[in-house]
Amino acid sequence: MSNRLEHATSPYLLLHKDNPVHWRPWGSDALAEAEQAGKPILLSIGFTACHWCHVMNHESFSDPAIAAQMNENFVCIKVDREERPDIDQLYQNASTLMGGRGGWPLTMFLTPQGVPFFTGGYVPKEPKAAGQASFSAVLDDVAKLFREKSDAVASGAARVNEQIQELWNRDRRGQYDGPTLDMVSIRVAQKFDIFQGGLIGNSKFPSTPLVELLWRAFLRSGLSQFLQVASTSLDHMLIGGLYDHVGGGFHRHCVDERWKVPHFEKMTHDNAQLVGLLLLVWQFNRNPICEARIEETIGWLMRDMMVEDAFAASLDSDSDGEEGKYYVWSEAEVDAALMGTFVQKFKTAYSVVRDGSFSGRNVLQRLASATPYPQSEADEALLKRQRELLLAARAKRNAPRRDDKVLADVNGMVITALADAGSAMGRAQWVSAAIKAFDFVVKALGDGDRLHHSWRAGKRGHKGFAEDYAHMARAALALWEATGEQRFLDRAKGWTQTMNEHFWDGVSGGYYMTADDDEPLIARTRPVYDQTQTPANSVMIGVLARLYMASADNSYNERDTALILSLAGEAARIFPTMGSYYNNAEFAATNLQIVVIGPPGHAKTQELAAAVLGRSLPNKLLTVVASANNLPEGHLAHGKTMENGQPTAYICQRGVVAAPITNPVTLSQVLQLPQVRPQGTRTQ
Repeated sequence: MSNRLEHATSPYLLLHKDNPVHWRPWGSDALAEAEQAGKPILLSIGFTACHWCHVMNHESFSDPAIAAQMNENFVCIKVDREERPDIDQLYQNASTLMGGRGGWPLTMFLTPQGVPFFTGGYVPKEPKAAGQASFSAVLDDVAKLFREKSDAVASGAARVNEQIQELWNRDRRGQYDGPTLDMVSIRVAQKFDIFQGGLIGNSKFPSTPLVELLWRAFLRSGLSQFLQVASTSLDHMLIGGLYDHVGGGFHRHCVDERWKVPHFEKMTHDNAQLVGLLLLVWQFNRNPICEARIEETIGWLMRDMMVEDAFAASLDSDSDGEEGKYYVWSEAEVDAALMGTFVQKFKTAYSVVRDGSFSGRNVLQRLASATPYPQSEADEALLKRQRELLLAARAKRNAPRRDDKVLADVNGMVITALADAGSAMGRAQWVSAAIKAFDFVVKALGDGDRLHHSWRAGKRGHKGFAEDYAHMARAALALWEATGEQRFLDRAKGWTQTMNEHFWDGVSGGYYMTADDDEPLIARTRPVYDQTQTPANSVMIGVLARLYMASADNSYNERDTALILSLAGEAARIFPTMGSYYNNAEFAATNLQIVVIGPPGHAKTQELAAAVLGRSLPNKLLTVVASANNLPEGHLAHGKTMENGQPTAYICQRGVVAAPITNPVTLSQVLQLPQVRPQGTRTQ
């Protein structure tokens, strides 16, 4: 018996390879061992950037006495939730069904067959509050329960298993229409904090899909109330403690309702989603703060998160054993780094004080600044230079640990953000970076039309999940839209075909998380909620709609309708967790395609495309072709021509092609008008 994580590629699992705990990776061998030994399974799920995962590792998993308890009474399995999101999804939801809080680290006790019978989260080595049990006591109690009350354990596990099966197999179908979308938008807005932004509560997450839903509602309706709620949220995210003002990029969330103190981990997928949202806002009002945050966040991704040509998963919250140490500043440290540069102006702008706001040190933020933001152009130039000096000073510190796994789904999200932002903002280098990342994923993680989920140090991880195919198909379509290269459209079609063949639920509709030829778990999950990132079922609504518009193949539209309806009942019931569903369903219902016909290098062709990209149009698909004959037969714009030999734009929507437009200014003005609202009802 020994710890068997030494051959893992996951940085999180490798953090535990020297524990005295006899950890096993998840797999049939570990479950068979539990079955043969007649022992329950202790399942521990976490990830590299998780602060409390590190705390539990240092407190308990490194302690020889506690490890001995674990080894004697349990088969211990350690899972990286980023490497095996299917296992995490299954047992997180099981924990919730059992009355647990979920989250990470997740500590669950399973029967040898993998069915949970007891759940916990972070359990301290020693009680930290009245009525709280120590981890050692929990281990003793659970082992005794399993040993002495096996019938009760079996009965309880059977009930939990029934609940799990019902959760993932229940009928979620319903009806989707425009009025439902409007009502959901109002109800979501009512859950937002009108003073501080974000969802009402004592901690604040970006909630990017919901802020996008409110932004879309403003564009659709013109109601200032939606604009106000979305803008308040963005203002606090962009200038508060959520943002890393020195190095760029957003932290995971803030622990206070005023957005001043973050949990310091940085997740790549969060930043990709936020770049996409900020781009929509910038396209509407050319907000310089949005522009700066897009540039700085992409700069951080390309400076600190590159793994060859792709992107790493996350940055830890801890360094030198302390949460946030890398990011916070004492007043003396700021004084020393900015000596001779009008230090007081910086300290006033970023609320730097002697006592600090985080363990005696300062989280840089401008929400409570005594000066307005932004200041004059000269002052902002000075502050930028001062931030660069702080970045140079920070580079001398021990940086947080980077989880350098390359995840297909996360890279798909980054590629989409880079392609969209690069096209709209005229940054060819961002589009080039997106293409390189895409090609890396195809080479390192691809096998024909199949994908693997993760890659690290030259080794592929588990088979691809639905989220990998969905986000990479979305990325392929973003690159097709940005470049016009057919290979990207073909790749999106291939991955979508794999989804339809191996992931589709032929009974209830929607996509399972795992393929039909993957290793089975106790239940086959079909995620629909926005959690750590956007689920495949929501993303595929937009992917299928784009493929339908691009190809005029009605089979994509039929599958899209079936997908939307398969989740509509659940979306109406639990709308705050399904913002991305509504955003993608609105895209599909709006069915807006703008076709620009003209030589790709012609100045007028580029001006027409720029007029489209200059507007905040979250529901549009832009297609630039040299000739309309390059479009498939059956496409609304097939056979259309350039007017008077000049590059020409055609706006296509729901079977109607508007009059040709050759003037970029006219096209921009037409697109400024509210587009046709999503109409009709999708029914079987």
